[in-house]
Amino acid sequence: MLSSSPVSTPTPEPPERGDFIREIVAADVREGRVGEVVTRFPPEPNGYLHIGHAKSICLNFGVAREFGGRCHLRFDDTNPIKEEQEYIDAIEADVRWLGFDWGEHLYFASDYFEQLYEWAVHLIEAGKAYVDDLSADEIRAHRGTFTEPGRESPWRDRPVEENLDLFARMRAGEFPDGARVLRARIDMAAPNINLRDPVLYRILHAEHPRTGDAWCVYPTYDFAHGQSDAIEGITHSLCTLEFEDHRPLYDWLIENLPVPSRPRQYEFARLNLTHTVVSKRVLMRLVDRGLVHGWDDPRMPTMSALRRRGFPAEGIRDFARLVGVAKADNIVEVEMLEHCVRTVLNRTAPRRFGVLDPLRVVLTDYPEGKVEEMDVPNNPEDPQAGTRKVPFSRELWIERADFMEEPVRKFFRLAPGREVRLRSAYFITCREVVKDREGRIVELRCTHDPATRGGDAPDGRRPKATLHWVSAAHAVPAEVRLYEHLFTDPYPGVDGRDIFETVNPASEQVLTGCFVEPSLASLPVGETVQFERLGYFCPDRDSAPGALVFNRTLTLKDTWAKLRKQGLLYLLPDMNFGPQESIFVTFFGVPAATVPSLSRFARLGRAQVVTTITYMESHGYTLHVEGPWQDFPTEDVVADTQRMNDYLEGWVARRPEEYFWVHKRFKTRPSGEPDLYGRAGQTTMMAGQEATE
Repeated sequence: MLSSSPVSTPTPEPPERGDFIREIVAADVREGRVGEVVTRFPPEPNGYLHIGHAKSICLNFGVAREFGGRCHLRFDDTNPIKEEQEYIDAIEADVRWLGFDWGEHLYFASDYFEQLYEWAVHLIEAGKAYVDDLSADEIRAHRGTFTEPGRESPWRDRPVEENLDLFARMRAGEFPDGARVLRARIDMAAPNINLRDPVLYRILHAEHPRTGDAWCVYPTYDFAHGQSDAIEGITHSLCTLEFEDHRPLYDWLIENLPVPSRPRQYEFARLNLTHTVVSKRVLMRLVDRGLVHGWDDPRMPTMSALRRRGFPAEGIRDFARLVGVAKADNIVEVEMLEHCVRTVLNRTAPRRFGVLDPLRVVLTDYPEGKVEEMDVPNNPEDPQAGTRKVPFSRELWIERADFMEEPVRKFFRLAPGREVRLRSAYFITCREVVKDREGRIVELRCTHDPATRGGDAPDGRRPKATLHWVSAAHAVPAEVRLYEHLFTDPYPGVDGRDIFETVNPASEQVLTGCFVEPSLASLPVGETVQFERLGYFCPDRDSAPGALVFNRTLTLKDTWAKLRKQGLLYLLPDMNFGPQESIFVTFFGVPAATVPSLSRFARLGRAQVVTTITYMESHGYTLHVEGPWQDFPTEDVVADTQRMNDYLEGWVARRPEEYFWVHKRFKTRPSGEPDLYGRAGQTTMMAGQEATE
């Protein structure tokens, strides 16, 4: 029924790719409003960086580089209760790994505690700040709502001298946590709630990672952030959209304090990925609940986890460029990130042999004790990568899935009496199948053709399948960990469901009894290779001599790449791909499992969607092609998928006798109702060129 035809395909752009942030910076430079461009990446050291931070890092450091400026790394360490040196060290390592360097410009908000305190005193002296005795709950109750103004604190009109005295005593440690706060005196009726006398300082008797117990009053983020920017001479303070409502307060503080420079804040959309959560709070709960094995668990979206899984920094930078910088929040398919990673790894990752589910092959006509070294290309797509020596012997391991005793149609791999090619080795033919008492196949006895050494036959015959292999005598045992999405829901928590109910119990599969070629025994931890025909893998830090552990970085499959080739992608709309891939939207008033790929692929490929309908007439079949869909896709995958079902309904209603279901979609039929899945006609409403594997 539906096909998508790309009209323009996105490709990774150079760093100078334009966006509204870069347009602002360029105009400021061109018109002389700024001299040197200065940006900053300002994480709070209360957790590990994640993929969302990678976008901000690339933006801040990228803008500075492109305009000949500098980017600071500054830790907004104003909450000693949650901050740790461990996080500081990890953040520095992540930024460096991603490919950026702050040089001498490493700063901490704690460097400015004395100056910030003096500026707070300045606000008190100007009658623009006061010490409040209300509790946190009382302050919230006084703040009002979006439709109702707030109420003034009974302590709002304290005399300046009393405020100065109390604030000094707060610093001296006379009061317990929560007893008093310092608030800005702005406007309790302001439409923006952030301007209703926000808290500037609070009492926290806690050990700070850098200042120890020197302070017991700490500035809030809102007070420290903008002033730190001003102290450092930041010209463009780039924040995510959740800080847009805080910008009036940012500006108010800058305007009412004797700061040395005038930074300006600009907001951009944060990065949200399908099947992913980037909330530090949620990530910490995943760790605390034992649902993952720590912050660097390869299923996590943290930078340390992505590095451990084998993602190259270049792929993440390419992804950040491809996503770009938007003004409105959206959700990006995780497949886009995976595509960027695959593109890099396909070019750079050496090829190696690994067998995950081994089946023994014995070459009965190969001399016992004989060992040959086969020349195997390190990367067929890069001749400069050269070759390596891989030992070959009488007994081999192949993948169990590469053999079928009774092959089905289109199964071209090894079967009784069938000849296949072993990569860079010989043609072999299966002669005998050996089973154990339970009937399980335990060994294949085969013969080889000595004339085909290297993988080619002198007579020109070409087997339909080429298999990877490992010499049994030289194989290195390994554990292999396979990873899937951590969440089954593409949009965890969006529909109001408990996020933790959608944690994928099959997100990690551990395989033992695997074998890899001997060269992999010395592969450094974190260096990614391609196991031929299987995917990309890298050694895990849990590896030990004689006990290798590999993480699967990604599979080889990349559906999105098909969209980038300017061809047609055909989709069958009325399909159910199971609970992890389908969503429920109505079809003829009944919730129906429906594949949402139309909307997702259209967005990924920036493609137009056209409709093709095949139906029967007296003279035969007619193919009806309609123009591109307008205002499609949107950011709402569910609404897009519902639109697709509604469209299909219209055609079914016109020609009900010519429609039949391709897959069972209805899962909630009332008891006693008749079966819906009888054949009602002949016509399939289909879309597309070739179905993806």
